[in-house]
Amino acid sequence: MLPFPVVNYLYIPWDFFLILFFLGVVVPWRGTARIKRLMSKPQLTAAGRLSLYASTIGFQWLIVAVVVWRCVARAVDPVELGLAGADSVRVAWTTLGLTALLCANQVMGLRKMASVPEGKRGPLFSITERIMPNGPTEALVFAALACTAGLSEEFWYRGFVFMAFIRMMVNYGPPLVAAAILSSVLFSVAHLYQGRRGVITTFVVGMIFASARIWTGSLVPVICAHIAIDLVAGILGPRFLRRA
Repeated sequence: MLPFPVVNYLYIPWDFFLILFFLGVVVPWRGTARIKRLMSKPQLTAAGRLSLYASTIGFQWLIVAVVVWRCVARAVDPVELGLAGADSVRVAWTTLGLTALLCANQVMGLRKMASVPEGKRGPLFSITERIMPNGPTEALVFAALACTAGLSEEFWYRGFVFMAFIRMMVNYGPPLVAAAILSSVLFSVAHLYQGRRGVITTFVVGMIFASARIWTGSLVPVICAHIAIDLVAGILGPRFLRRA
């Protein structure tokens, strides 16, 4: 017998650990470094924005492919990922309510951002002004980016990350609460480039999304809401910023 108590450490497969590390460390670092490079330029041209959109789309789908590959290799049940087994009626009305609520909040946020005096505008205003689409071609590619972000990021954070933390925490307290908080932390850290206010806001949105995912057992409501608020930002954002 050992002279000290044996601790049942949290177990996670090596590939799941690497994916969590990538999402929690590499993605925030890459995003922050990329935004710094963009902001260091005198201006961002249409070609620069299109290149940003296209490369981000490719990068996000690549991560989705890797996550799907490892989930299939580990025989993860689609229900654990929020991809099956949900009540369609509950999913439908939750999707409508959540999307309407967050889109309304997004519009109010854009109005508020546009009304801030020039000397008090934070980094988020400058970033938004720099990367928002300008013209129909950019808007179309941005729409593809919004759909990609909604699908991929919700699959990462409310699907894979949520599942991984539930498996880790199932014997250590309320796993749903822990998974909601920890997945929202990783989601907010991925938006470090937005500054402190952006990180806090993203964490709150992440908790709302996690709650909807728990309530419905599905990723559909959070994917639709995520895509919608990004599309609202891309369509209305440039108009409000031009007024500002």
